[in-house]
Amino acid sequence: MQTGGGFKVVPEATASAALQLLCPVVGPGPSNALPCRFSLAAMDALYSRGVLFAEMLQTGPPWLERFWLSMTFLADPKCIFVVFFPLAYFLDRKVGVAVLWIGLVSEWLNVVAKWILFGERPFWWVYESGFSSKEKVLLRQFPVSCETGPGSPSGHCMITGAALWPIVTALTALASRHSTSRLVKLTPFLAYFLLLLAVGLSRIFILAHFPHQVLGGIVAGAALGWMLEACVPAERKLSFYLATSLALLLSAIGLYWSMVALGVDIDWSIHLATKWCLNPEWIHIETRPFSSLCRDTASVVGLGLATHSSFYTQLRHERPGWKQQAVGAGLALAALQGLNDVVQPENIVLWYGLNFLKYASFPWVVVALVPWLVRLLPLTQSRPHSK
Repeated sequence: MQTGGGFKVVPEATASAALQLLCPVVGPGPSNALPCRFSLAAMDALYSRGVLFAEMLQTGPPWLERFWLSMTFLADPKCIFVVFFPLAYFLDRKVGVAVLWIGLVSEWLNVVAKWILFGERPFWWVYESGFSSKEKVLLRQFPVSCETGPGSPSGHCMITGAALWPIVTALTALASRHSTSRLVKLTPFLAYFLLLLAVGLSRIFILAHFPHQVLGGIVAGAALGWMLEACVPAERKLSFYLATSLALLLSAIGLYWSMVALGVDIDWSIHLATKWCLNPEWIHIETRPFSSLCRDTASVVGLGLATHSSFYTQLRHERPGWKQQAVGAGLALAALQGLNDVVQPENIVLWYGLNFLKYASFPWVVVALVPWLVRLLPLTQSRPHSK
């Protein structure tokens, strides 16, 4: 596999690891825990075509490479919590909360789906399956290639697609109020699907996903956004948020240990990512499934604490003007980026503990602290409107 600095020689590998888990015909092991739904030949053909498509994308011009990398960065599920949530919240509070809520629920569902579906990732499959010894392919890994979770469905497409749905519907409603043109009304949805298409291609480009995983993520994300938009809680009791956070955590842990009890090596993808990643420094703990679960459960707790904060209750009936919105969005983005850049400890227990505290603080900063601070600034003292 080629990178900017040369080639890495890798030995010939055996058949697909995930399919070994799924298909008893491969041999003994934990495969009997799950039914074999697809033949090895059919799945290998699907994966092979996906690898060839990724190779075609990687032969594009250098400027296109920068574009793909920027798209995969923009659609990182972390950006839902750090970028899209604060921006949406200071434009419209209801939409902002919907972005956060749908984002965390869809991320939890994505983790569960990946544990069940056992999707391969191209950057390891091309060697683990022996494909590289049969076909001459020129592929590159990138620092963002080596994700450690299973690959199906694409989290970048599914989570981003679901979380951005409230923004798209809000923009569509706004366009409908100001224009009778069908094209203008459809523009937000056209931009939405073009964005998801670009994100999907970027994930194929960096060898993080196969095309069918991307397609599944786009469809699942749009469907979840549509279904969950009507299920966003509006200022529920604190006990609701605490119970929801605990339910998300315990149900995921229960599924994890149930699969382990059935004999499934649920950490198989971590082993393969570590084995075939070109640079060990590209393996990050934040790409592990439990890192996502930590982020989701913490965000639920943080949202509950924020909506029950005295800062929030003082301002809940005020509607800030555009100056307050602009300053608030800027302060929130800066604050969340600063918190996000805090160096994490190497100890895994401390890492998860600090990660939980960080993501629990994000909703409180956006929903409670920053609006209260903005209200005190002399440059934004034009009187807010009451709702």
